[in-house]
This record gives sequence, structure tokens and C-alpha cells, in this order.
Amino acid sequence: MDILYNIGIYIIGFHLKLMALFNHKIKLGVDGRSQTFKKLQEQIKENDDVLWFHCASLGEYEQGLPVFKVLRAHYKTYKIVLTFFSPSGYEIRKNTNVADVVVYLPLDTKHNARKFLDIVHPKFTVFVKYDIWPNYLREVKKRNLRAILISASFRTSQSYFRFYGSRTRKALLGFEHIFVQNETSRVLLESLNIKNVTISGDTRYDRVSQQLEQDNTLDFIAEFKQHKTCLVFGSSWPQDEALFVQYINENASKEVKYIIAPHNIKANQIENLTRKLIPKTLLFSEKENKDISKYSVFIMDTIGLLGKIYSYADMAYVGGGMGTKGLHNILEPAVFGVPIVIGKNYRKFPEAVHMIEEAGVISISNYSELKQAFDTLFENKTERQRLGALNKTFVDKNKGAIHKIVNYLLQ
Repeated sequence: MDILYNIGIYIIGFHLKLMALFNHKIKLGVDGRSQTFKKLQEQIKENDDVLWFHCASLGEYEQGLPVFKVLRAHYKTYKIVLTFFSPSGYEIRKNTNVADVVVYLPLDTKHNARKFLDIVHPKFTVFVKYDIWPNYLREVKKRNLRAILISASFRTSQSYFRFYGSRTRKALLGFEHIFVQNETSRVLLESLNIKNVTISGDTRYDRVSQQLEQDNTLDFIAEFKQHKTCLVFGSSWPQDEALFVQYINENASKEVKYIIAPHNIKANQIENLTRKLIPKTLLFSEKENKDISKYSVFIMDTIGLLGKIYSYADMAYVGGGMGTKGLHNILEPAVFGVPIVIGKNYRKFPEAVHMIEEAGVISISNYSELKQAFDTLFENKTERQRLGALNKTFVDKNKGAIHKIVNYLLQ
């Protein structure tokens, strides 16, 4: 199996280079990985003390950030290397002040793993949730380096628990400790005889709670909202937009403000979305010298503002659940006490399952259900506030993962 895995990695690398000729996102990753060792050699010296943080993408970075910040503050003299696998993480956070060096993680070959660890020689490593690479972790264990996995969530469908998963099972042995989100994950790891496990919960609750400590003021959003009821559609995909565009158009005469923050902000997709909308619509990129208050729909063709925008929402729709791309972060609006509507595909997201059962999240499968949900929320302010309060309470009671993890690392 080791031979097949290693051959497979080289084959993947070859195909990625071919695909990079036609796909901009893949090209960013291929080009970025080609520069990793050069950047590391320029910025990491042999006598440096180093910490290594690894995230697959932006979502995992946000999940790990509360822990990263504490370690950054505690290990003031250390250099911190932050690696990403995906361009969607690297390109957005390549200038983060939580790390000294931000690079793409080279593909998981034995050679790359040895060379990477020769240069970085981390005192310890923090992996977030998944993106667990066997050759890197095997080399970490071989060198007796410390590594932990945080906010991990395991399911029976994953390769670790399948007959063909011996390679990935061995990779888990590279961690000296694993912090999992729930009891189910702990039991699954115990079935593999992995007992160095702590149920810490999900660090995302700590992360979104930190949003409340920031200044979330956006003057242009306040000017747009004008104290009217505001519905925010966050991280939407075309499958989501197919439903809520109809709702916006059918309710164009209402004294309501709509903010749409699509996941994909490519010009052609934004243009296509705008063309379908009947009410007066404004793009973020075109807001200068406009009377923003006169518009009913505001489309965010930019990134990085959604967390603050949710603070202005009276209700929210979080995208990804109507298609197969994966539900986006429902905790971001929940922390502000906002009632939330999501699509039908949410079963892989424990927080969504629990918040539908215990808090103020509503799942819809079609336009009729979406219409009923939003009509109820618009017409019944008391119910809107009740569901929003349930969401905020749910976030508050699930905080604390960061303390368990940091206490372990700093003991």
C-alpha cells in the first residue's frame, strides 16, 4: 500500500501540472508549491526555534486561529511557519500576522517530507481538523517531533475505518495527542486503539465569539440598511441563489433590505446574478458616489466583510447546503443572535444537526419551504428574536475548546 500511495502522489503531481495550464486556481497552487523550499530556506535559519501550523484551507485556518493567536503571544521569540494546501486559504491569508512565513505545503512525497522538516525543524506542529498527510506525519514520528491534531471530526465513511485505510491509520500515530469535537470521534479512534484523545469541542465557537470583541461597524452597510429589516444571504452558490432570487423578486415591494455575499465573486457569475434580480441592485465595487440607501439589494463582490455584515442581519441564509459543495459556517451569524435558514444537505456538519434540533436553524429543501420560513420570520418578530437568541446561547455554551488545547500545549 505504501508503494501505491507514493506512486499515486507523483501521478497527482503530474496531473496537477497539466491541469494548471487550464485552471487558474490549480495554477496558483502548483506555482506556489514550486516556491516553498526557496522561501523557507531564505527565512528559516538552523538555530531558529520554530512552530509549524498546517491548515487545508481558509475554513481550517479560521478554526485554528484562536489557538494560533495564543501560541504566537506565548512563544514570542519563535518563528512560526503556516502552511496551506489550498489556494483559497493561502491567497487570502498569506499576509497574516499570526505567522512569520506562509507557504504552500509541498505534495506528500517522502523526499518533500524529509526536506521540509530538515529546513523547518519545528519544536511542535499543530494540524487542524484534517488534511492529514502520511509521509509528513511518518517523518514527524520518526524524528520524535511533537505534533497534535485539533478540532478533529471523524466519521465511519473515512478511510481510517475502511479495509484499505492502513496507510492513513498509521498517519494518525504521528500525533502525540488528538483533540476531537465529539464523543463519536473519540469512540471511533478508540476502535483503532488510539487513546491519546481529548474531547475538546470545536474551536470555531471560540473563533466566532472573538468576532464580538471586534468593532463590527460598517458605515456603508448602516447607510444601506436604514433601520429596515435586513436579510443576509452569505456564502451562496448558484443552487442557493436559484431559490432566494425568486423570493427577493416576489417580495420586491416590501420594505426589506437584502445583502448577498456570493461564495464565488467572478465577474461573469456576479453579472449573471445581478441580471436575474428585479429590485434596484448595487454592487460593492460600484458603490462610490452612489446614494446607497436607495437600493434594495446590495451584492458583495468582495471578500472579507461577511463576518461584520452578519452583525447587521435580522435573519440569514447560509449557503452551500442546497448543492454538494458543503454548508458554510453557520456559527458566524449565530454568534450575533440571528435566526438562520440553510439548505437540505447538512448531515456532515454536526453543529447544523444540533442547531436544527436545539437552536434557531431551519433547513429547507425547496422554494416553498424557503418562502414559508422567511415569511414567518418577517411577520413574527417575536419568533425571529426567539430563534436568534437560541443560536447565540448555543454558541456561548459550546465555547472553551481553546482552553483545553492551549493548557495541554503549555503545561
